[in-house]
Amino acid sequence: MDLILASLLFLVVGLAVGFVIRNLQAKKEVLEREAKGDEIIEKAKAQAKDISYKARKEAKEAAQEEKKEADKYAERVKRELNDQEKDLNKRQAKLESKMDELDDKTKKVEKREEDVKEKELDALKEKEKFVVRQEEYASKLSEVAAMTKEQAKDELLDTMKEEAQVDFSKMITRMEEEAKEEAENRAKRIVGIAIQRYAGEHVGEKTISTVDLPSDDVKGRLIGREGRNIRAFEQICGVDLIIDDTPEIVVISSFNVVRREIAKDTIEKLIADGRIHPAKIEEFHDKSKAEFEKKLLSLGEKAQMEIGVHGIHPEILKLVGALNFRTSYTQNQYQHAIEAAFICGSMAAEMGLNIKQARRAGLLHDIGKVLDASAEGSHAVIGADFARKYGESADVVHAIRAHHDDEKPESILAHIVAAADAISGARPGARKALTESYVSRLTDIEEIVNSFEGVSKSYAISGGREVRVFVENDKVTDEETVMLSRSIAKQIEEQMSYPGTIKITVVRETKAVGVAK
Repeated sequence: MDLILASLLFLVVGLAVGFVIRNLQAKKEVLEREAKGDEIIEKAKAQAKDISYKARKEAKEAAQEEKKEADKYAERVKRELNDQEKDLNKRQAKLESKMDELDDKTKKVEKREEDVKEKELDALKEKEKFVVRQEEYASKLSEVAAMTKEQAKDELLDTMKEEAQVDFSKMITRMEEEAKEEAENRAKRIVGIAIQRYAGEHVGEKTISTVDLPSDDVKGRLIGREGRNIRAFEQICGVDLIIDDTPEIVVISSFNVVRREIAKDTIEKLIADGRIHPAKIEEFHDKSKAEFEKKLLSLGEKAQMEIGVHGIHPEILKLVGALNFRTSYTQNQYQHAIEAAFICGSMAAEMGLNIKQARRAGLLHDIGKVLDASAEGSHAVIGADFARKYGESADVVHAIRAHHDDEKPESILAHIVAAADAISGARPGARKALTESYVSRLTDIEEIVNSFEGVSKSYAISGGREVRVFVENDKVTDEETVMLSRSIAKQIEEQMSYPGTIKITVVRETKAVGVAK
């Protein structure tokens, strides 16, 4: 003990001596530096005087030169302004001339409107005359053919039916062409509303996880004396732990996917450690929670980077990452969110909207699915409330809330998100549980189309969203193809239910074959 005290005393004395020596050296260096500093300052003052004199001289010369240049520039600007004034006077004269021409055209238009009104009055008078003549013609026809007025009317209608259908087909074609011209100005709103109508909610949630045990002895240790371990586990992890007669398996049940995965990792750590009691359960739960939250944040940041947006709050990114552990009809919801984001971006690009905002709303539209099930409302509502809480814009929040009609969509972005959600979920192969119904739907569509007279063959393509119909040119005319497409579409609407729209394309070909000998 004395040796240790002596060593410590020697060490303290050595440190003190070293400290004093270093202080003396430091003071010496400071004095030397102060002397050098005074010398440098004196030299600097002398140089500063020389530099100041030269600078004043150069500045005076430069000011004289700049004054000359300014005078030249002012003269040039004055000339340019005079030229511009002359040009403006000429333009004003031209504008007054055009205004006179516009007044003349306005008067001509007003005159044409008056002429049109007069022609409308003449047309009404001719229509009245035509009705009188039609009654006279019907009376004469009844006398000649010994028919009643109703019989003559029926025969006349039957005779003109085919001609009326042709005229009607031509009229529909003309109206479609006129509608296409008008649609350019209204396309953004119309497309957004139209594609949203078929968005539907799909529910298929996984609420349990299983943990494999090395042996059934672990079950007893998980339960603990008088059930203290299982009670502590359920209280700490916030899940239900189901231990039954199933060999070497325990089941974790919870609607909250994050809690369920953390609880699963906690059990695996407990089994690997071998010590199972409330203190260890709490320790491993905290460790698993921290590790899992880092994993969720990493997945969320990866998704954010993949779709090309930034600035999403970390708490929201954790929910995006948690979607990776949730499925709907076997469709991974993390991949579904990324896919919906890209679909939203594509539609926004076509409509000239904000692409990044659309992708952001598409990525976040389902975050409510991984929030606590105790929250009130659908996943769209609680997801929107959570997004608003962490700083998302009002447009994005509204799009999340309205993508399942929990709130009436009031923006094009809301319609786009709803449509992207439906497209991602309904596309072929996205949800395996729907594959059989998808194939059956295509078959039913083709059977309906093939039942029409004159149809030679048909193909359902683009996932059943378009049908190509080939007709026999000797049985169906060009005008009748329009009526046929309408009839097919109407029958499909009446006999089938489907998400989205189905486009009917009728193809009529005329082939001519020549043989050269």
